Amino acid sequence: MPDIRPFRVGDEAALAEVCLKTADAGADATGILVDDDLWAAVFVLPYVARHPDLAFVALTDDGRVAGYVVGTDDTRAFEDWFATEWWPRFAQRWPRPVAAVTRQDGILTYAYGRRAGAEPFGDSYPAHLHIDLLPELQGQGLGRELIETLIAALQARGVTGLHLAADVRNTGAIAFYPRLGFTRIPSHDDVVAFARDLSAPEVAAAASRRRGRAR
Repeated sequence: MPDIRPFRVGDEAALAEVCLKTADAGADATGILVDDDLWAAVFVLPYVARHPDLAFVALTDDGRVAGYVVGTDDTRAFEDWFATEWWPRFAQRWPRPVAAVTRQDGILTYAYGRRAGAEPFGDSYPAHLHIDLLPELQGQGLGRELIETLIAALQARGVTGLHLAADVRNTGAIAFYPRLGFTRIPSHDDVVAFARDLSAPEVAAAASRRRGRAR
């Protein structure tokens, strides 16, 4: 049956494929950008590079990686690392656009603008995550299990708050997160942001029960 496990070095290509196949508000984004690799370089690979211990994958019955959750326990520190250490290595491949004319331009503008404090959620809810599941694993409780597994890891570090953002077009995700205890918070026009307090005793207890799930 489908299962989850911690990220392992060598999973990167599979994670990049899942990211691409779900990047268009949950749908396949293949061919939308000039370079399909950009999605993963911005939204998943930096997380497993900096926080491999905060990354978990969902497996199909035959052991294929078909989903993941990745995150950081400190958004401000992560965004500064992204700006100074991760993203500069791609400057030649993906130069800064003059204007955000195309969708790829928009993603590049976002990537070049990432820095501590650029998003308003990180101070009150210092951790953030990205989660994606291919359709074959959706509806089986794995999304919830992935998030709760990450929360267990964050709880173990004493993290008190977690946030995420969903594309405004991704109605399935927007309906999903409140069922996991997330509350909508003010956000930019193109995303719907959610946050969850991890300091409440019941949250810590739930996270503790799941801590052994991905060992």
